[in-house]
Amino acid sequence: MAAWQVDLSGTVALVAGAGAGRGRAIAWALADCGAAVAAADLNIERADATYQRIQARGGTAIALHADISNRFQVANMIEQTRDAYGRLHLLVNAVCIGRAQPLLQVDEWDWRRQLEVNLGGAFFCLQLAARVLADEGGGAIIHVLPAEALATLPTGIGAVAGAAGVIGMTRQAARELAEHNIRVNAIAAGGNDDAVANLALFLASGAAGSISGQVLYSDGAEEKRRGEAATRLIELR
Repeated sequence: MAAWQVDLSGTVALVAGAGAGRGRAIAWALADCGAAVAAADLNIERADATYQRIQARGGTAIALHADISNRFQVANMIEQTRDAYGRLHLLVNAVCIGRAQPLLQVDEWDWRRQLEVNLGGAFFCLQLAARVLADEGGGAIIHVLPAEALATLPTGIGAVAGAAGVIGMTRQAARELAEHNIRVNAIAAGGNDDAVANLALFLASGAAGSISGQVLYSDGAEEKRRGEAATRLIELR
């Protein structure tokens, strides 16, 4: 459980990739701090497990199914969140997939699928949430990326390319959306899930009200040992 506590009562948070890993830890932490959480995942059973845990601890949550590479499903998860809670304050996208394949062996299907999820899905979450937040007076968007993918790795070009694109989108969106009172940041996540959740709590809070367009690392200095996780399938949910 995340140790840092902040009062997020009255905040409505949608977390994509909330069924496992860092996305789940962030959803739990947000609910523990009083936020009403929409826990979305490609696997509805995992989303429901996150929902059940939040409910058991006295929090407020709903479980949603969504494939963020599908624009219509992203729009639907946002509308379901608003239908349940009346509005939206925060979207966290913690979905990233990757395969540790050498460049010369990556086939077209794998390449396209990774970019559809990692880059296309991040764009759909960003754009569609921003449209809602702009109409509602502002809010925050947080992308969660695997810290390993922000380096050059022995293998894993799909995850690296997607992460680089999301960083560029984060910075550009922060500039364009400032006039709408929308903050956009990214977390380079590695190591302990609770530490990542604590950083997400900070970025979701008023304490980060002047922070936008930034990439914050929470990886226990793993960027100093960038190649260690390069030979495994990267799946951040």
